[in-house]
Amino acid sequence: MLIIQQILFLIVLLVAGYVIRKRILRIAGNINLGKDKKINDRPAERLKNMMLLAFGQKKMFDKPLVGFLHFLVYAGFILINIEILEIIIDGLAGTHRVLHSILSSFYPVLIGFFEFLAVGVIVACAVFLIRRNILKLPRFIKSELNGFPKIDANFILIAEILLMFALLSMNAADVILQDRGVGHFAHVKTGNFAFSQFFIPFFNSWSSSSLEIYERFTWWFHICGILAFAVYVTYSKHLHIVLAFPNTYFSRLEPKGEIYNMPVVTKEVKSMLGLPVENEEIPTTTPVVPERFGAKDINDLNWKNLMDAYSCTECGRCTEQCPANITGKKLSPRKIMMDTRDRMEEVGKAIEAKQEPFTDGKFLLDNYITREELLACTSCNACVEACPVSINPLDIIIEMRRYMAMEESKVPGSWGAMFSNIENNAAPWKFSPSERFNWAEKLKS
Repeated sequence: MLIIQQILFLIVLLVAGYVIRKRILRIAGNINLGKDKKINDRPAERLKNMMLLAFGQKKMFDKPLVGFLHFLVYAGFILINIEILEIIIDGLAGTHRVLHSILSSFYPVLIGFFEFLAVGVIVACAVFLIRRNILKLPRFIKSELNGFPKIDANFILIAEILLMFALLSMNAADVILQDRGVGHFAHVKTGNFAFSQFFIPFFNSWSSSSLEIYERFTWWFHICGILAFAVYVTYSKHLHIVLAFPNTYFSRLEPKGEIYNMPVVTKEVKSMLGLPVENEEIPTTTPVVPERFGAKDINDLNWKNLMDAYSCTECGRCTEQCPANITGKKLSPRKIMMDTRDRMEEVGKAIEAKQEPFTDGKFLLDNYITREELLACTSCNACVEACPVSINPLDIIIEMRRYMAMEESKVPGSWGAMFSNIENNAAPWKFSPSERFNWAEKLKS
């Protein structure tokens, strides 16, 4: 019977590993649909950002209570899953609590710490469920969260609570079976654990055979649940658990108000004005004209824009701070990122099905993100500042507006007038440069 369990466990492990690897390759392939962008400057500053924002969750603590609860879930997810190492060894080798013989008296302390985190995760997830479904905080009931996003958020929270309860009740059943000297449980004497001991009175009346079945069920439920979770997050917003680290590392270090200029256009303008080309990123030879100015679809964006979309936590802090959204306009920076991710997944699935070259007559612009949304943006960077994992929705918005202006010439009349004034007068206003300081003449009197 034991060898059958070992073989079954190996099969489950291999299947989960295969699916996870396949999804990782697909996600990496989707991100690489974007244009190449060289990001390798200031590594020390980038590492600092990653440690503060992704590991330390600095921006989450802008709201201290929520930040603390989120940190409990985060720390619980990372640290409790260290126990997976023991479960995997036990599953493959047919042993039981193999680390107990190595850690000895420290083992109950370690498991007690894991149980403390498990209780913290249960409490935090319960609070988050209440905030989403009972208190219904405004940023959690926006239209872009209807359907799967809402189900996804609740499903993960409920799943984490069930996994933690499974862990605690498994430990309680295990301790009772140890005390009764049943089977392989008799070879380990851990003593009571910190929190699972409170489950023991409930299980004391159970027969040993029932406890063995329950212990094995919760053991399998725990490991299979974690493996299923690892697969599921690759389809879920919870992919940010992993991608928050590279996303914060590769985030922009330039001032937030600095807009990226296209090297081809910059070189051409400087050449026309007789100015030297100083930026090394701009080729000194005659540049190749880009296939498209700005972005109409995901392949027009760069890989960092696409990584941003996969890293989105759907927390809604960006939309909550967006002045356009606050005043009732359709723009939601969160939706911009969700739409970009949805389009990536759609294109990725088609490519995976060998539909190349991929043409479905749809584009990110118009079919996913409307022009009304793009034109509502004030370029204030509030969304960028608010994001806890350094996502930049404004980059995508600007690239799509650049396409509208440079490729289609479809912009509001006021924009056209402004562009004309800048071209002719070197300023947004309809005044000749020679008249620009006329206002100062009055100061002389």
